Amino acid sequence: MRGIEHVPWLYDAFMRLMEPFGLARWRRRLVAAAGGRVLEVGCGTGLNLPLYADGCRPVAVDPDYAVLRAARRRAPDVPLAMARAEALPFRGGTFDTVVSSLVFCSVDDPRHGLAELGRVLRPGGTLRMLEHVRHRNRLLARVQDVAQPAWTWLTGGCRPNRDTEAEVERAGFRIIASTRRASGAMRLFSASPPAPTSSSWPGTWRGASCAPPCRDAPSEDSPCRTSSPL
Repeated sequence: MRGIEHVPWLYDAFMRLMEPFGLARWRRRLVAAAGGRVLEVGCGTGLNLPLYADGCRPVAVDPDYAVLRAARRRAPDVPLAMARAEALPFRGGTFDTVVSSLVFCSVDDPRHGLAELGRVLRPGGTLRMLEHVRHRNRLLARVQDVAQPAWTWLTGGCRPNRDTEAEVERAGFRIIASTRRASGAMRLFSASPPAPTSSSWPGTWRGASCAPPCRDAPSEDSPCRTSSPL
C-alpha cells in the first residue's frame, strides 16, 4: 500500500506543516536521550538523523527505497539499510538505544516488530519511542476508528487508532515512568527491553536487504553486509 508515507516530498511537506505545532519539539526530546550505538527504525526521509548528538553512532533502516534515498541526501554519513521492523538484519544485543518515531502505527505486525527491537537491544539498553496512540477520550477514539480505513489508505499504512503504548507493555518492555510525556494522543517515553528468552529470534536476515543508498563498500561496522548479520 503506497500513500503519503512513501512519497518523500509529500511526506516532508506534511511534516513541515506539523512541526510548528509541537512535533519539532517532540523530535528533539526523542533523540536528546539517545546514546551510544543507535538504531533508528523506520527512519523515513531522515528528519531525525541530523539531530543526534556527536557522540551517537546512528544506523537507520526503513522498508521503502524511495524514502531511504531522501534520507541518504539528508544524512550522507549515516549507514542505511532497507529492512522492516519485523526483520532487522542485526545480531542480538547490538545497540545501546533503539529509536522509533511515528513508526509503529504503520508496522504490519507490531508484536513481531517489538520482539525484534528487544532482540537487537543490549542488556540494559533503551527503547526511545515517539508515537501517536488511541485516544483515551472515548468519543475521540471513536472518531479515530471511523477515520482509520480512509486515513490508512491515504497515508499508506498509518493506523491512528492503534494503542502502541499498550502494545509496548504487552511485549514485555517496562516503560520508565519518569521519561513518559503525554499530550492528547501523543506519547514520548523510554522503555527497558524484556529479558532475552530462548525463543528470541536469532538474528538471521529473514528477508531484510540492503538498499542501494547504503555504502558501496560496507565496512565491518556497516549494516549493509551480505554474508552475515552485524
